[in-house]
Amino acid sequence: MGDAMGKRPGVYTTRQGEAILAFLSSCQGAHVTAAQVAEHFNDISEPIGRTTVYRRLEKLVAEGMARKYIIDESKAACYQYVDEPQQGHYHLKCEVCGEVFHLCCNLLDEVADHIYDEHDFKVNEFKTVFYGVCADCREQN
Repeated sequence: MGDAMGKRPGVYTTRQGEAILAFLSSCQGAHVTAAQVAEHFNDISEPIGRTTVYRRLEKLVAEGMARKYIIDESKAACYQYVDEPQQGHYHLKCEVCGEVFHLCCNLLDEVADHIYDEHDFKVNEFKTVFYGVCADCREQN
């Protein structure tokens, strides 16, 4: 699919676009918002405007190099680097801190299979979110 710098035949990239892709890749599969990406570049004294960050992230989604998640309509979209097609996974969202975690779980895959086989409904595991409270937030209370 290309290297972390995004150099693929026929794909135009800029220095800022390459830097954004490299940062997204370095997040090791974590979900990040456009604001978090812009904040990172501000923190390292290489500011990139949020509009530029957002446009580049959307371009990466269109090119298949990133996934876009909208976990909660009241929150900003999250983006995740894709180095190769991923198998499905579910999401856990903490209702206290808002953190989103990936969950690959054979038991949930079996539930999704059951729903398909018995109820003729195909679950989209990339958009399935379980809400609750993460361990860190539970420890703080």
